[in-house]
Amino acid sequence: MESKFDELIADTFALPENEGEDKVMDLKEAVKRHVHPGAAIHVAVTHCCSYAAILEIARRFHGKRPDFTLIMRGIRDTVIILLHMGLIKKVITAFSGNVYPWYAPNPICQKAYAEKNVELEEWTILTFPLMLMAGALGVPAMPTKSLLGSSLEETNHQNFRKIDDPFGTGLPMGLVKALNPDISIVHGAVADREGNTILTAPYSENLWGAKASRGGVLVTAEKIVSTEFIRRHAHLVKLPAYMVKSVSETPLGAHPGGVWHQGLQDFEPYGEDYEFMTEFNKACRNEAELDKWIENWVFDSPTLEDYRTKLGAKRILSLKGSTHKDAWRYELAGVREKISEDPSANVTEQMVVIAARIIREKILNDGHCTMLAGAGTANLAAWLAKYQLKEQGRVVELMVELGYFGNSPRPAEPFLLNFGNFSTCKMLTETTDTLGVFTSGATNRCLGVLGAAQIDKFGNINSSWVSENSYVTGSGGANDVATGACETMVIMRQSRRRFLEKVPFITAPGHRIRTLVSSMGVFEKLGTDDTFTLTRVFSDPTGVDMDKTVEKIRDKCGWQLKTADDLQVIGPPEPDELRLLRLFDPLRYYLK
Repeated sequence: MESKFDELIADTFALPENEGEDKVMDLKEAVKRHVHPGAAIHVAVTHCCSYAAILEIARRFHGKRPDFTLIMRGIRDTVIILLHMGLIKKVITAFSGNVYPWYAPNPICQKAYAEKNVELEEWTILTFPLMLMAGALGVPAMPTKSLLGSSLEETNHQNFRKIDDPFGTGLPMGLVKALNPDISIVHGAVADREGNTILTAPYSENLWGAKASRGGVLVTAEKIVSTEFIRRHAHLVKLPAYMVKSVSETPLGAHPGGVWHQGLQDFEPYGEDYEFMTEFNKACRNEAELDKWIENWVFDSPTLEDYRTKLGAKRILSLKGSTHKDAWRYELAGVREKISEDPSANVTEQMVVIAARIIREKILNDGHCTMLAGAGTANLAAWLAKYQLKEQGRVVELMVELGYFGNSPRPAEPFLLNFGNFSTCKMLTETTDTLGVFTSGATNRCLGVLGAAQIDKFGNINSSWVSENSYVTGSGGANDVATGACETMVIMRQSRRRFLEKVPFITAPGHRIRTLVSSMGVFEKLGTDDTFTLTRVFSDPTGVDMDKTVEKIRDKCGWQLKTADDLQVIGPPEPDELRLLRLFDPLRYYLK
């Protein structure tokens, strides 16, 4: 016979399949309720973000002047329409520009910032989440090594302070002021009806912005699941329901980005839509074309179902298939015949191959065990060096600021943030690990490999403002790498407008940048010298003598060229080096 205790146990300790307040609502209604004019809106960028919410904000506030402050790690892809439509008063970010098919300035961002239609507050990939972390923890500021010695220290003087270490080391340190958004928008893989939200790694900036939000969080998710599902996957829950204001089911809500599954049951991942990104970036070159794009994808596609229908089933299936760990094999097969077998190298290929050789020297001689590379020729050189070192029996771990650690890049796609490399990682984590600990931490053994728009004889690099009215892309993680890694090297094409006596804006200071590989030679800081000396030149197949080679380099150098007494000649790329390099970039996005 059942006792009162049995009834009590059954009634009290049963775990219901669904629990808590039902906060599910249509995305249109969620934006109407929770996004208000004048708000400081944080859009979380883990490895994905809610582009669906961006488009809905564009629809709702079109033709108005809501004067939003947009807080977002990177202003890229379709987020840029908010600037073009005049909805944004201020941007707080670490990057503004195109990322595919190559990293480059975006003309819409450039115009908005140059004409002062939008106020720009530029940070770095690491300092951005640190501000939000301080806001979430309820402390006024967070310490950092980044920004010191750069122009970003000066432009952010209202929210950044340089102080002496109060514990007496005698070293300077920086403090970034806490940042608390009015509302945060998060895209999850799945969420329950109450708002408990699962995000899959890598986590990039993580959920500090959501946790710092004064007005709570607007969640979009690929799928609504039960509370019972949430309990079974509690180790993947990154956002608790009490912080959440609304939940909107938005399948394909991260498009043109993608969502990784990380083994999550009953959930289909999808990769980034590179074709869509390329088409959008092309439309941004002409404002009339961008207006047509907005009409087509925003106003003529008023619902998520309309948007997915316009994409088409075939395209969506292809995006889902692209996340398979062996998808690269099919991609490579499709472009294999386009890979050149020409044993001679063009200028860019030669630069990248030589840079990879220098990287190998530094790894073997100086004991570096990790590398964090920027996008483009920098990441291609790092990738090439990694596999060549592997052949020598030396394992060096690659990192990407988004949270990749120990990835082994696959052929066919040179994009730094390629989803196809997720499954090769030995660790999927977040920016505070990759940039904060593994690149800049007390025990780091990291070699930084960067590109830049401009560089000067001291190694200071500029990727921000090349003139008062000409913006590039911003720091990204460059400042964090240059100020934190054991040593950093830079790879870039050489010209007088890029190699300057003094850069107009110091995105990243050059005191730890010891080597510069250009398209013409190798520059190094020798001994205690804080300026570059030309130490090696590339071999010339035409047989031009050394004096004429140096003179050519001098003509394309904006500072007074110093040459080493024992100036060396570097041999040309070997066929095996070129074959491996070309596998990474078969369509020659970076190797042109």
